[in-house]
Amino acid sequence: MSSPVSTAPLLGSTRRRFLLGLSGSVCAPGVWSQGTAGSSTFPTKALRIVVPFGAGGVADLTVRTVSKRMAETLGQPVLVDNRPGAGGVVAADLVAKADPDGHTLLLISNGTAVSAGLMKQLPYDPLRDFKSVGLLATFDIALVVPVDSRFANLGQLLQWARENPGRLNIGSINIGSTQHLTAEWFKLVAGIQAQVVPFNGTPAVLTALRGGQVDVAVEILGPVLPQLRGKALRALAVTSERRATALPDVPTAQEQGLKGLLASSWNGLAVPARTPTAAIERLNREIVAALQTPAVRQQLLDLNLEPQPGTPAQAHAWLQQEIRDWGQVIERAGIPKQ
Repeated sequence: MSSPVSTAPLLGSTRRRFLLGLSGSVCAPGVWSQGTAGSSTFPTKALRIVVPFGAGGVADLTVRTVSKRMAETLGQPVLVDNRPGAGGVVAADLVAKADPDGHTLLLISNGTAVSAGLMKQLPYDPLRDFKSVGLLATFDIALVVPVDSRFANLGQLLQWARENPGRLNIGSINIGSTQHLTAEWFKLVAGIQAQVVPFNGTPAVLTALRGGQVDVAVEILGPVLPQLRGKALRALAVTSERRATALPDVPTAQEQGLKGLLASSWNGLAVPARTPTAAIERLNREIVAALQTPAVRQQLLDLNLEPQPGTPAQAHAWLQQEIRDWGQVIERAGIPKQ
């Protein structure tokens, strides 16, 4: 098996190149044409965004922030339908089989890309059966412990884990999620024996962490920021390339010697593959407008989410690259297919 460290340049350099591309070609509202004549009447009813994660997590928070603004500009309600579990397969399959009229969308994420390499067989193809509408945001991942934890820093946690092999319990959300794979990756890079315990959503992870069922959690930074700021939790490290803007005093895992641990997350929206181009363009236009609205942008930044407005083509290219990258991580880590 290849050294875990060898994948860090792969993931890091790819994300840097793509984000630079997005920053240079963001579309302002109104760039897209009206397309076919029918596009002027879209949407004709309420929209539904199917989210493959539970309420209260970063995906849910992102979608609810953006969809509220979209509902205002589209003139139709935008409903959030949380369908957690099965590594996002249930939610994705539901949308893949939905009417391709633009009214049913899927929240895609690292999990969508990961499933292509992690699952033995999917009832859909992530690239063939969906069309990307646009990215929403990228965000940091953190290793957090209760404020009264025995571990004051990452070094203490690693020392204890090495002295007590197999006793450290690491909490994450669903198997196959970015948090779960990052936790497994953390074990490999750190060279420790530990148990990764998956839970059905961020609130369940935090309940287990506070209750002492797990020693440390790997979680998206946004949803745990209130508890970090309220001194209920303490962050030991972030797994991004640079320190999080929201936590400038918390060092990265790489700064603390884990040179191979480099992971971040993202989300976006997609629709069934046969959705008319005009509907996709309208949806993209409203997503871009929402992400560029000062109030929405600030709400996302307050959650440590970096808005990423862009085109459907850019979002599709991003998903393609993520499938390649995470597939290599899964293979090199020796993670068995589910």
